[in-house]
Amino acid sequence: VLPLPAGGRMAGACLIGWDRPHEFAPDERALLTACAALAGQALRRAHAFDAEHELVGMLQRTLLPHRLPRLPGAKAVARYLPATEGLEVGGDWYDVIPLADNHVAFVIGDVQGHNAGAATLMGQMRTALRAYAAEGHPPDVVAAHANRLLLDMETDLFATCVYVDIDMEQGTALCVRAGHPQPVLRHPDGSTETVQVEGGPPLGVLTRAEYPMTPLKLKPGTVLALTTDGLVESSGTDLDTGMDRLSRDLAAADPAHLGRTADALLAGAHRGDDVALLLVRYDGMAVRPRRESWSVWRVPEAVRHARRFVRRTLRAWELPRDTADTALLVVSELVTNALVHTEGQVRLDLSLVGHRLRIAVTDSSPRGPLKPTSVGWEATGGRGILLVEAVSHAWGTVPVSGGKQVWAELVTDET
Repeated sequence: VLPLPAGGRMAGACLIGWDRPHEFAPDERALLTACAALAGQALRRAHAFDAEHELVGMLQRTLLPHRLPRLPGAKAVARYLPATEGLEVGGDWYDVIPLADNHVAFVIGDVQGHNAGAATLMGQMRTALRAYAAEGHPPDVVAAHANRLLLDMETDLFATCVYVDIDMEQGTALCVRAGHPQPVLRHPDGSTETVQVEGGPPLGVLTRAEYPMTPLKLKPGTVLALTTDGLVESSGTDLDTGMDRLSRDLAAADPAHLGRTADALLAGAHRGDDVALLLVRYDGMAVRPRRESWSVWRVPEAVRHARRFVRRTLRAWELPRDTADTALLVVSELVTNALVHTEGQVRLDLSLVGHRLRIAVTDSSPRGPLKPTSVGWEATGGRGILLVEAVSHAWGTVPVSGGKQVWAELVTDET
């Protein structure tokens, strides 16, 4: 019985037997002892590798979306296949980010490398892109901010990605690309198109990188395919050939069953690298919101002008008088707060979807409104947000391009 030592601990034991009595010579003992030590070290490294692989795999599964959100006017499905060669985990990721005004951002990316560092950086980049998108920045600014963040992290890794912002109401999109494979569109007639997005360098490579935006027009029934290079490129297939194959397979698929389409596209994937795939079918919105906007000027009669705009708009929309009166109260409080507590431009937006009226006031200050815990009877202010909360179905604040938007929703009388 030979013990298998590793780092001062026993990694296991090796039993060697003969079919007749055997005497060990000194050189044989030395050889077996050396082999046992090597085997122990190999076992220790194998256990460590398995533990690291499991940890990285769990980390990546945790950092990827557990489920995709329901979208207005579209359906999205995603697939992720880890590499089978080398048992290493990469930095492929995807994301679907609902934004304001029925915009949705679709992201797919790939961090260089196949290790814990790549998986960790993948999570950081996904979080950063989501945060920049939620602030209301256009796609080119989102990509530029992510590039600067990756450079500031002083890592040796870089990342590629495609970011597409789709306006679900209008069926238009803006796309930026950072060193990543091109998106592919399947049109309603079954034809496919590899979108020629000008793009910029990978994230984390150049300090003054620019990421030009490419406009897209989507008709109902159009399918957008975003993938990482693991699906379209391998040691035996160049990128152009792989993109052509993806286009043919997408043209032959049935877009009515998006999940089956995704599975079919992955059926022949080369598993030497991780593969991420994000499919989006644009269906168009059955009911489009009615919208009106008003730029609030900083003049003594600003609030009165805003109320007049709201009254005129809601009368044209034929909303009940009770709803209009409540909306005028909310507008008065939100516009007054923006004018008194912030500087710069103020914008008032109204939108109506079904029986939900949304009132939003946007200003240039990132500081959200403070809701007082209590207001004394002698106080001359501080009740505005409390009033908005009391009369609204819901209210909140979201960051918008360095400032904020304070919004409130009213439910109109269905009768």
